[in-house]
Amino acid sequence: MKPLSENRRARFDYEILETIEAGLVLKGFEVKAAKLGRMQITGSHVIIQKGAPVLIGSQISPYQAKNTPEDYDPQRIRKLLLNKREIARLVGLSKERGLTIVPLRVYTSSRGILKLECGISRGKKEHDKREKIKERETQREIERALKRG
Repeated sequence: MKPLSENRRARFDYEILETIEAGLVLKGFEVKAAKLGRMQITGSHVIIQKGAPVLIGSQISPYQAKNTPEDYDPQRIRKLLLNKREIARLVGLSKERGLTIVPLRVYTSSRGILKLECGISRGKKEHDKREKIKERETQREIERALKRG
């Protein structure tokens, strides 16, 4: 499945401990726009609000700019669909110090339904990020040296 929207920065900024698949509550024109790739989840996050998980900071540009409702907010809070056990687990994990729930990607399931893959994550320190960059650069140099000869 090719993702409709992906948060590549999340894997760099956070250490992903576990992933969870959740449904998204969207309006019809939002689904059409998301399937066209007009959804951004970079910089967004999931919080528990009134006992239900919600996606904050995502943006869905209008499907047809002239045909969208006047009161439409592209950055509105969107509810996530999970079963009670998963919600209870998320509530417990979100209260744990240092853990964050970060959206990783949006994709369509086999039946054409939009799904959001969330990662339960812990923020990386600056030196961890630098080490990762150094590893990547050395690996790239090794591959270049092998190609040359």
